[in-house]
Amino acid sequence: MKPRYEVAVGLGENVRRCRRRAGISQEELSFRSSVHRTDVSKIERGESMPRTDTLLKLASGLGVEAQELLDGLAWEPPPAASLPWGSFRVASNGGTRQREATR
Repeated sequence: MKPRYEVAVGLGENVRRCRRRAGISQEELSFRSSVHRTDVSKIERGESMPRTDTLLKLASGLGVEAQELLDGLAWEPPPAASLPWGSFRVASNGGTRQREATR
């Protein structure tokens, strides 16, 4: 199980690896992908998790498929028992659906 931080760092490492393989600077990637240079830097350092459209722009600017930027990344939600509010079940109530906390 990887927390969000580890996923962001892994994504950043993938972006950096692809950028270096392409032989371009962060500034050049910024220009090619229409993503601000400081955003490219934050993503590469794992300080920012890009939106889907930004991920696609970066992949295009790098000349790779978006999947290559996601290689090796996975996220699994924590078990419900470890959540501070317990788990939820969906209950049907006269045609409406409600989330009920369970413990």
